Order: sequence, then structure tokens, then C-alpha cells
Amino acid sequence: MATARVAGVGMIPFTKPGKSEDWDVMAEKAVRLALADAGISYDQVQHAYAGYMYADSTAGQSVLYRIGSTGIPIINVNNNCSTGSSALYLARQMIELGAVDCALAFGFEQMVPGALGTVFQDRKGPMEIASKKFLELCTYDPSKPPTPQFFGGAGLEYQKRYGASDETFAMISVKARRHAANNPLAVFREPVTLEEVMASPNLSGPVTRLQACPPTCGAAAAVLVSASFAAKHGIKAPVEILAQSLTTDLQKTWDGQSMISLIGYDMAKEGATKVYEAAGVSPDDVDVVELHDCFTPNELVSYESLGLTPEGTAERYIRDGQNTYGGKHVVNPSGGLLSKGHPIGATGLAQCYELTHQLRGTAEKRQVEGARIALQHNLGLGGACVITLYGATR
Repeated sequence: MATARVAGVGMIPFTKPGKSEDWDVMAEKAVRLALADAGISYDQVQHAYAGYMYADSTAGQSVLYRIGSTGIPIINVNNNCSTGSSALYLARQMIELGAVDCALAFGFEQMVPGALGTVFQDRKGPMEIASKKFLELCTYDPSKPPTPQFFGGAGLEYQKRYGASDETFAMISVKARRHAANNPLAVFREPVTLEEVMASPNLSGPVTRLQACPPTCGAAAAVLVSASFAAKHGIKAPVEILAQSLTTDLQKTWDGQSMISLIGYDMAKEGATKVYEAAGVSPDDVDVVELHDCFTPNELVSYESLGLTPEGTAERYIRDGQNTYGGKHVVNPSGGLLSKGHPIGATGLAQCYELTHQLRGTAEKRQVEGARIALQHNLGLGGACVITLYGATR
């Protein structure tokens, strides 16, 4: 099997809803940036995968027709919040199988202010099974948005199991803003104090408003190539995908009695185990991580599901500064979803953008010194989880 290499990445600054360009313009810009970064033209791309949630069918074609019409397969992907990395997964798969030598994955989203809502009101929603499980385990508050209640419930469960304080969850937001201060593409770059995070309005459990990712508009893209394609065209592609997994919910999520499981812990653990085994590395080998911090409880439990710290030790991991510069792993140097923003279709590819620059050594003020192994975790309730392990070949 061929090894997929990241030849080029592109990303535009993420913005608040109402302040962005149209979705097709944003996506076109991100794709053009990725092509330029790779040093290739669009007519060299053999397959393309477009990720988005809030756009109509064949939106991917509409974006790419702004660049060229070459007749290639263009596949549109929607996998909730793991949409962008699902597009990346498909592109990587085609390279590894030898079906193509150059594939494009891109994602975009033009969101509206406020909490996520249901688009189609006249039919069952895809979260019906997960919502029924939530109601078995928690009391729904109709005065508050539903999604924070999933993660707030998981936070409360973690506190009951291990005694973590509310402040520990809030420390994750403080760290995210501190990292985002060095990311010119992030939405929120102003530092926040622990006191400010704690004092912001409560959403559910330990989760306050400053512990929730904002609705965001933006786009990102990546060009993947085989090593032979890179050599033939003189492309420097020093970042390779060592292993990748896409997992969905396991039966124990539905049979068990755990909100932590319901928000994707088991999917992430299963996927992480697969990529570590496939690549022959351990969590201790990982230098830098971009993980799905849509709400602070998800970041906290993901430290454990990804094997970055043993179960029940995430609070100590946070308080000892093991999740930032100078610690065991640098987690979300981009600022993560909490501060960089979360335009759903673009998120997984924005994570790829960040980790590619980290492994190239071109992340400027965000650079993790000596980074050689990078881990990406992108989660979508409903559900799907994509884990990607990258390595530097330079």
C-alpha cells in the first residue's frame, strides 16, 4: 500500500457568523491556498472530497467549478462534527489503495449564530437513538440548548467518578485562549482568566459559556499525494499519515449507563488503539495533539480515551501543565475548537493544517519544539470519530 503524504494545506481565518464571505468563496480560497502550498495545479488532482453540514447537495462541485471543471469524481461528505476528517479519511484511503496519486480534501461551513438546531422539522432526526439514551441517564432542561447538556452530563459523571473540580474544566478554556493568542486564524485570541470562565453563564453541569465552542464560519483544505507522485513532481511533502481510523459507536454505548460513553469515549479509545498499533507507536511518543474540544468535558475525557494519561488522572494532568508547552504533550496549540472556532465541515481539515505546520516546523509562535509525531482527534455525535497519526519525514 502507498503511504499518503500531506503535500499542501490551506486555511482561511475563521470568523463569527454574519462576518464571513459566502461558503463557496471561503472554500475556494482554502483550496487555492492548499494547491499553492503543494505547488500543483488543480488539473493534477484526481479525486476530491468536500465536507460540509449546512449546504445543499453537490455544494462541493459548486466550489470546485470556481477553480476548474476537469471531470474528476467529487464526493460530498457529511458526518456531523467529524465531517472534515472523514473527507480526509477518504482521500487518504484512495492514495493508500493506489487508486489515485493526488487527492484533495476540503471542508467549509457558513453557520448562523446560536446553538446548533435541527434543520428538518418534519421528520425524525438522526440523533434520535442518542437522545433516547440521554433521557435514560439525564434530565433534559428545555430552557437550555441540548448539545451542552450531553457534554455537561459527561462532566458530571466524571466528577462523580473521580472528584474533578469545576475549576479543572475551566482551566482548559484558559489554556485554549492562551494558545490561540498566537494563532492569527483563530476567532478568539484574547486571554481569559479562570475567574472569567467560571463566572460566565452556566450551560450544563460544570460547563459555562466560555467552555463551549462558538458557531463559526470558515474553510480549510489539504492535498494528499503518494510518495511517487511527490518525487515525480519535485514536491516536498515531509509529513505523512502513519495511520488513520474511522470508528462509530459500539454496542456498549447503548447497553451501558454512561454519558462519557455517549459523547464518544469508546469510539475514540477504539480508534486510538487501532492507530497506535498500526503505526507501532505509543501515546508517549506523541509530541503534539489537536483534539475535539467542542466543550471542556470532551477535552478532559479525551486525554484518557486517547491514552495521553491513565483513566482517572486527567485532573492531575491538567493541573501539572502536562497539556501545554513544557508538558508531556502540547494539546491544541491552535487554540482548538474553543478558541480557534468550529465551522463544522472545516474543523478536521483545520486540525490537519495545524499539525502539518507543526511537523514541518513552520508553526511560528505556536511551534512545538522538535515535534515529530502528531495526533488528531475529530469527533461527531451520532456518531463517528476519526483518529489520524502523522509523522515528520524531514
